[in-house]
Amino acid sequence: MKAIFASISRLLDHLGPKLVLVLALLLALTLLAGIYFGRQSVYDKLQVGPETAKSMLTELSALREAIEVARGDLEMQRTRHDVDRRALELLRSEMAAEKERTADLEEGLSFYRNMVVSEDTGSGLSVRKPELVPAEGTGRFRYRFFIQQREREYEIVEGTLAVSVSGSSAGKDVSIPLAELSTDFDAQASTLHFRYFQAIEGELALPQGFEPQGITLVAKATKPRKSEAKKQFPWELQERFINVGK
Repeated sequence: MKAIFASISRLLDHLGPKLVLVLALLLALTLLAGIYFGRQSVYDKLQVGPETAKSMLTELSALREAIEVARGDLEMQRTRHDVDRRALELLRSEMAAEKERTADLEEGLSFYRNMVVSEDTGSGLSVRKPELVPAEGTGRFRYRFFIQQREREYEIVEGTLAVSVSGSSAGKDVSIPLAELSTDFDAQASTLHFRYFQAIEGELALPQGFEPQGITLVAKATKPRKSEAKKQFPWELQERFINVGK
């Protein structure tokens, strides 16, 4: 490679500066001519003139800019669509939650209305149908009992509550006190002390092989006067407790 450059250098020195300049000009003219004829060949193939090609290039540039703007608008529209969709989903979720809260309030209001306006016009104590819902684990259930008084004076009631679960085991009828099935139903839970009503909640576990059929509640008041309410209810489960508020 060095030998080639040395040969070229010696040749240029031999030709002289003027001749080298002439050769350089000829080479430049040859390159310019090649570019010109190449462009003309392109124009001939496209069947357009230089002005038309320039106009097309300008239009092409404008179209490219328009495409970029359209892409930006499209991305913006997609973003707005996603935001609107998420906002709509949030609104639907809030509406569903509000509907559920309204249903809970109506359920609680209906409960209290039934507590105040009882169909039983007698005096003394009254027991409502117990609420029973499945709990975690086989044979486990949650319970809630409501005991209320039907006196108009609404004095403080004191007394006790006894509960038993009836059913069958090994083909025999069996009745089991709730205190043997639930550690929650202790002496304190079975004690009544209220003015309007009292709720007793807890969880029970049935023995293996025991098939529950009914549940009996016996409420006895010692104050302000002696009274008793006893009712037997079928063993019926529900999905959840009635929402009575806090």
